Amino acid sequence: MCILRPYRQLQPEEPVLLDRSDTAVFAQILESAFLHLFVLEVDGAIVATTYLNVIPNLTRSASPYAVIEDVVVDQALRGTGLGTQIMADTLQAAWNAGCCKAMLQTGSRTPATHAFYLACLPSAYGGTG
Repeated sequence: MCILRPYRQLQPEEPVLLDRSDTAVFAQILESAFLHLFVLEVDGAIVATTYLNVIPNLTRSASPYAVIEDVVVDQALRGTGLGTQIMADTLQAAWNAGCCKAMLQTGSRTPATHAFYLACLPSAYGGTG
């Protein structure tokens, strides 16, 4: 599965699943109306990805909310704007789905990662930079 290549860059210490259980999980994601996997391709290769969870909700006039996770840009292409592009596209998909809010989760403790996410905020609200 070529989608796993960027995820292996995100978590290189995780073992490769020899039982192929990741393939079954991938199929579940693709079959769910609430889970959305976004990818950007360059020359046929996946170079960036995000994962959008649209979660049904009973508050806010029964508007769903979004959780964005597993944001990855190929190491060789970081700093080229691909991350900002895929984040903007993912957020737009959340708003198009009627989400009342969008949350980003990260397990990263890297200051550069946090700075990237903060830099994405103005574009999420129609601003720049």
